[in-house]
Amino acid sequence: MYRRIIAVILSISFFLFPGAEVLAGEPPKESELYAKSAVLMDGDSGRILYEKNGYEAMANASTTKILTCIIALENCDIESQTTVSSYAASQPKVHLGMREGQKFYLKDMLYGLMLESFNDCAVVIAEHIAGDVPGFAAMMNRKAEEIGCRDSHFITPNGLDGKDDGGFHHTTAADLALIMRYCIRQSPKAEEFLTITRAASHSFSDVEGQSSYECHNHNAFLQMMDGALSGKTGFTGTAGYCYIGALERDGRTYIVALLACGWPNNKTYKWSDTKKLMNYGIENYQKKSVTELPQKEIAPISTAGGQGSRIGEHTWTRPVVGAYEGTEQMLLAEGEEIAVRYQIAEELTAPVEKGDYLGNITYELDGEVIGERSVTAGNETRAIDFGWCFSRVAELFSLGDMQGS
Repeated sequence: MYRRIIAVILSISFFLFPGAEVLAGEPPKESELYAKSAVLMDGDSGRILYEKNGYEAMANASTTKILTCIIALENCDIESQTTVSSYAASQPKVHLGMREGQKFYLKDMLYGLMLESFNDCAVVIAEHIAGDVPGFAAMMNRKAEEIGCRDSHFITPNGLDGKDDGGFHHTTAADLALIMRYCIRQSPKAEEFLTITRAASHSFSDVEGQSSYECHNHNAFLQMMDGALSGKTGFTGTAGYCYIGALERDGRTYIVALLACGWPNNKTYKWSDTKKLMNYGIENYQKKSVTELPQKEIAPISTAGGQGSRIGEHTWTRPVVGAYEGTEQMLLAEGEEIAVRYQIAEELTAPVEKGDYLGNITYELDGEVIGERSVTAGNETRAIDFGWCFSRVAELFSLGDMQGS
């Protein structure tokens, strides 16, 4: 009882006195974050704005469940019925406490998964979609690769520690942020994902109506900052406290991923780090449009050996700039600039067909290409040949005859 009272006092103190905020312009020092691994990401472009050991492979506990949820939403009707196996019913706490043979609607399993982080719900979902947990893990790893994850290996749908021939169950803070970005921005089921993860509570019963249940959202960050979008907590003895969260404010989206952010009794460390990184992003980054950057006019390109209207006339190819392809908007800090580089042929040789590739315009930030425009020929220029020369000479003789007459 004494420990519980102390824990309550500490929690209240945390909310009333959340600690020193990061001053504008100054990224947090690594020593100022509790997490061993942390990332702040631009949720729209995917650019990492801050990282502390962000590419280190680490256990990530129940933050795994965001991937389980989005795979389920994309691959199955949420109104379909699931059946609880003996393996699902045997999952350790935190769990719903379901019984073998019970039937539930998939939708309710997803709420149990994301609001209460029930481990048995995760296994029911995995078995319903893929037949068994190893089959679902294969789906998870394929999806992670499609999203662009570089160093992730998923074994369990609930994030419980595991090992197999591929290694241990892990991800990186950078990969975890990418997965969250996919869930809230890129997936065709992003709205459904947000609806589930933002719900304050959810009540349901099994299909037969024999048992009733209620879930409450344990993502306290949703009430901590204006614009909080979604998130998922996690903890195992190996992973420590973990968190993945997203926030949207003034048209800007920020994602924070934290791994190994303290162990008992440091449950509030993740909230401190999340707020610190979110505030740093909000105070120091503004959205800039890449497509609206000034673009210089490209002069016609000299084209040697082309057919003009008369002998000796120089020919030119008119360049046409194509549509922009790439990241359209970026969060930039003061002093950061996107470099626009023109890589276009300085001289051409006929023949040139309309639409021929002449080069491109690239948009670069920190040496990385974030977008480009192709430059193509806007007109055809045929090469000088015998037929053209004969015609021009004939015209000259014809013109001379007319002048002589």
